[in-house]
Parts: sequence; C-alpha cells; structure tokens
Amino acid sequence: MPEPTKSLIFGKWDPSSVTISDPGLKNAITLRQMFFPHTSGRHESERLKKMEVDLVERIANRLMRTKRYTGKKAGSLKIMANVLEIVSLRSGENPLQVLVRAVENSAPREDTTRVSYGGIVYFHAVDMAPSRRIDQALKNLTEGARTASFHKSKTIDECLADEIILAANNDAKSYAIARRAEQERHAMASR
Repeated sequence: MPEPTKSLIFGKWDPSSVTISDPGLKNAITLRQMFFPHTSGRHESERLKKMEVDLVERIANRLMRTKRYTGKKAGSLKIMANVLEIVSLRSGENPLQVLVRAVENSAPREDTTRVSYGGIVYFHAVDMAPSRRIDQALKNLTEGARTASFHKSKTIDECLADEIILAANNDAKSYAIARRAEQERHAMASR
C-alpha cells in the first residue's frame, strides 16, 4: 500500500522541519500540515483558540484589516503564497522557518500599562503574554509591508517578503524590529 503523502502548506513547504527557538513562543506558534491554511473562523467561539490557528493564516487574517483587502480571504491567502515563494527564492531556505524567525525577532517582550493611583496616571512596565507577543509581531510585520507598498511601484507581496526577511535577520531597517525596540525602550523607561 502506498504511503500517504503529507499535506504541505500550499503544496510546497513542509512545516514539520521548522524549529522554534524562543521557549516563550513555542506553545503559541502553530504550524500544521495542511494544504490550504483556512479554518473558516472555527476558533472564534472558544477562548484562546486563536493560538491553534496556523501562523500563515493569522498573517493572512492580518492582511485583511485594510480597506482594499477587507473580507477578501482568498486574495490574502494568494498574497501569502506569493510571499512564501519570494522568501524561498531570496533566502534559499524553508520560508516557514524564515517566517517563524521573523516573528520571534519582532515579538516584543515588555509593554506598558496605565496604573491610576489617586487620580494620577502612571505607566508601568509589564511582561507580555505569548499570544499578545505574536499578535504584536504580526501586526507590525503587516503594517510595515502595507506602509512600504502604499503609493509605490512594489506590490504588497514583495514588501511583505522584504519585511519578513529583514525581521528574520534582525535588521534595524525592518519596521517590525524598529517598533519592537521602541516599545521595549518605553517599557524600560517606565520601570
């Protein structure tokens, strides 16, 4: 009997070979073997089910937050397929591993919260939960790509691929890395 084929993401990339080096994000980053990362919002009804959604789908969901792509899941998944292809060609390695490294490098560790005491508001540094760290990293990656492609000749696919590669290399030119450094600097000042 022939061995069943594994489901590769978009039919090309194997998520089983991806390693997550950040121990805080190991349980929060999900990469499943599925051909088309689309769960149809099954995570909405239960608390903390969002962490079980595939990382590629979560980025595609973040891409749908603007006027142009609002509600166009198929279009944002096509963008993600193109982005992974571009990252694979430019980096020469598994694009899912590059994506995970980019999320690990751009996820902030500290944030500030408002504390009101006697009518006076203080800002206090707090550690971030793993799910919020990933949410912030994905937000900054997609926001950086969106601003880089706005009224430019480069497409959102190319800009997101550039942003992911820069963040994976921990380059300060990356929007997500710059935002993480700024957020951690504010948190360190309010300790």
